[in-house]
Amino acid sequence: MTGGAIVIWIAVIALAIHAFRARPGSHSGRHANYLILGGGAIVPTIVLTALLIYGLAPIPALLAPAPEGSLKIAVSGEQWWWRVRYETSDADAVVLANEIHLPVGEPVEFRLESPDVIHSFWIPALGGKVDMIPGRVNRLSLTPTKIGVFRGACAEYCGTSHALMSFYVRVEEKAAFDRWLMRQRATALPPSTPLAKRGQASFLANGCGACHAIRGTPADGVVGPDLTHVGSRLSIGAGILPNKPKAFVHWIARTDQAKPGVLMPAFGMLPKADIEALAVYLEGLR
Repeated sequence: MTGGAIVIWIAVIALAIHAFRARPGSHSGRHANYLILGGGAIVPTIVLTALLIYGLAPIPALLAPAPEGSLKIAVSGEQWWWRVRYETSDADAVVLANEIHLPVGEPVEFRLESPDVIHSFWIPALGGKVDMIPGRVNRLSLTPTKIGVFRGACAEYCGTSHALMSFYVRVEEKAAFDRWLMRQRATALPPSTPLAKRGQASFLANGCGACHAIRGTPADGVVGPDLTHVGSRLSIGAGILPNKPKAFVHWIARTDQAKPGVLMPAFGMLPKADIEALAVYLEGLR
């Protein structure tokens, strides 16, 4: 694709130089016709057709189902975050938000959908973008070949905080991925410090469990992200804040400032001590 762009760029620059250097006066109509026909129709048709064929060639493989037995991950794009569910063979739910872990060298099939508006799932370093359309399930198959942390984003304008809707993909060795998946299956550990216990009590008392789930506690909401292991993620707020207690405080107290238009209400009316305890509790959910 870069080579094709360079060829076109050289041709355009050459024509511009020719136009500047050409002497004023009448020119051969035949040569002008050749230039218009060749440079305006034949060459672009050949070059762009070749690039189109080259660009379309990998698409069937990306949209085809992954091999039988491959890892399957359902991702739902929502305003403005990502609901992620690992479709495992057992009954244990593996649900998280705004972060995906993949084993290197293993094929994976994403099943992409949206409950509200059109989003577009895109991990630039790993694969092409695929739209997430309400009422439809699209597929994207890929095989990560390099270990690392990669950033994904929504590539379709979806509302006020479209630009604040990112996620992280961590590609790791199969053994490390299996250990991570096992930890994700587990319920949340009970808080171990007085401050974290106060944070859990505040979480349950202020209705947070009506929207969020923390497995192992009475919180079983399904509207917002699952927070069972939120403290182990790389970011909060769909990639916009670091996973640190101060960031949790900012998010809880001034949610609408951190992400305009977000459905979660700000809880700045709570006592500062309660918000800080909430932040410690959530950051400790690993």
